[in-house]
Amino acid sequence: MVAQVQNWSRVRMMVAVAAFAIAVLSQPASAQKKSKEDLNTRAVQGTVVDSSDKLVPGAVVQLKDMRTLNIRSFIVQSDGAYHFTGLKADVDYQLKAVFQGAESGWKTLSVFDDRKTAIINLKLEKK
Repeated sequence: MVAQVQNWSRVRMMVAVAAFAIAVLSQPASAQKKSKEDLNTRAVQGTVVDSSDKLVPGAVVQLKDMRTLNIRSFIVQSDGAYHFTGLKADVDYQLKAVFQGAESGWKTLSVFDDRKTAIINLKLEKK
């Protein structure tokens, strides 16, 4: 009976050690995945101004993924700034701003633009 208890104690100890080893060894893989994601993503930011170069809080900036044609929107902050993060480096994007009947027209963020954070300022013009 004592031998069986000792065997179960050994089995439990081996299971605990194996679980700990798996937990420790799996962390570097997730860290490598994160750094690989960082290499394949980028961001874009900028400001929106009107025809007299005044900042336009409340304007809506649209970001179009030219591969999927999905559109994301950002409402410009009180400082006139917008930003989009997590953009794929191998996809072209188009951006435009709209506000109370004025719009900027589309600007392109190309795959050939290798900046990690591109700056694209948008100027609104009345239609």
